[in-house]
Amino acid sequence: MKTLAQLAELVNGSVVTGDKNIEIKGIEHDSRKAAEGTLFVCIEGFHVDGHKFIPQAVEKGAKAILTTRSAEAVDVPEGVAVLQVPELKAALDVIVPFFHDYPAQKMRVIGITGTNGKTTTSYLIRAILREAGYKVGLIGTIQIMMEEEVFPIHNTTPDVVELQHTLAIMRDKGMDYVVMEVSSHALDQNRVAGIEFDTAVFSNLTQDHLDYHKTLENYKLAKAKLFDLLGKEGVKENKTAVVNADDEAGKTMLEHAKCRQLTYGIDNKASLQATNVEVLASGANFTLTEEFLGKLDLQLHITGIFNVYNVMAAVGAAIAEKIDPAVIKKALLNFTSVPGRFELVKAGQDFSIIVDYAHTPDGVENVLNTARRIAKKKIIAVFGCGGDRDRTKRPIMGRLAAELADVVIATSDNPRSEDPAFILSEVEAGVKETIGDKHHECIIDRREAIFRAVELAETDDIVIILGKGHEDYQILKDKTIHFDDKEVAREAVAAKKGA
Repeated sequence: MKTLAQLAELVNGSVVTGDKNIEIKGIEHDSRKAAEGTLFVCIEGFHVDGHKFIPQAVEKGAKAILTTRSAEAVDVPEGVAVLQVPELKAALDVIVPFFHDYPAQKMRVIGITGTNGKTTTSYLIRAILREAGYKVGLIGTIQIMMEEEVFPIHNTTPDVVELQHTLAIMRDKGMDYVVMEVSSHALDQNRVAGIEFDTAVFSNLTQDHLDYHKTLENYKLAKAKLFDLLGKEGVKENKTAVVNADDEAGKTMLEHAKCRQLTYGIDNKASLQATNVEVLASGANFTLTEEFLGKLDLQLHITGIFNVYNVMAAVGAAIAEKIDPAVIKKALLNFTSVPGRFELVKAGQDFSIIVDYAHTPDGVENVLNTARRIAKKKIIAVFGCGGDRDRTKRPIMGRLAAELADVVIATSDNPRSEDPAFILSEVEAGVKETIGDKHHECIIDRREAIFRAVELAETDDIVIILGKGHEDYQILKDKTIHFDDKEVAREAVAAKKGA
């Protein structure tokens, strides 16, 4: 535990009103999580002001308040101290890692960034490390895992308060490694403050999040911040950047990585090279060659050229961490799938249903091209675009779906605060450019759209449902509802059988 005075010393210009020697037992910005000895962080958000929740936090045991306001401007009960700082986020970036004794320094940390492939790559790395006998924590889009324990997650990379708390728990539970997805938002907002990375992986860069970053160059430079962090001097040794040599943005990542560099690729010369690549309906076969690895012939249970790259990225990270090649091969041979990533839904139907998280132009193109390789008959694509997100990708995704699928059903994704009909009108602009005489429908209700796709499906067709993958919810203007593409697909099959 730390005293309030110790935390205040970290921040220039901080002022403590009240007992400086109060022992702080936890840091929280959610009053519902406050407990005895908590330092409650008052965040002024767009919709909610944390200062309004001081009474609730104090009632639960908070002993101090962290704020940018003076003690006179904050209504706190007697006996509750106030730590005033000039800038809240900058203060948290130094206070929180210190409070938890810099947990990332006690474990090897592997960070993965890129537009697509982060989740699958993180699961592959986790599988390899566990096969090697290590205890592994995982922080990603789908969930947080500590060995077999699973916890929910709300952001790909949590904020500094949640993230450092999670890392501290992982350290205390004896994790040897943490494998984490690192989003561009997290890097831009420095949510990873206080984390010393050991290996950083770059998968690829394609159009996404331009609503936030505005330009592709800004987006790329946000990703590159992971490699800036990797090159900083720390307490651990053996730092490695693992970078996709076939992606143009990989050059930028390498320029920012002042450490050992390991590239991987198929088309361009790389230190980890894939040859004899064969993508099948049942999986993928290829050969990997690298100085430490030697030559490794792989037969995988996951398919798609994008998964060949994900495997190379994971193998690169394993090489960086000096994992035995025989262990790498065994782990990959036993790897089957990741929830919501080209995941088959089996409900006794005589056609295929695949659910995938693809929600970018590149992701849609990759998944539909993979489906085309294994399709015996028609591909029926169900997809939409999220609201309050990059609008420029909507017609592009519509155009790609129309080009690569035989039947297109445009529908809602997570419309959020936008009008679903307006989102679909922008998607439809792209669909109509290239659909020609192919069958296409626009159905706002996602459940109805999935039922319609299943209704249209015939023997040996592929129904591919894109955009939400592992998600079991749908975010509407006024509420979030339970919605699972896989569940709905099974219900649609059952309804079709009963018709």
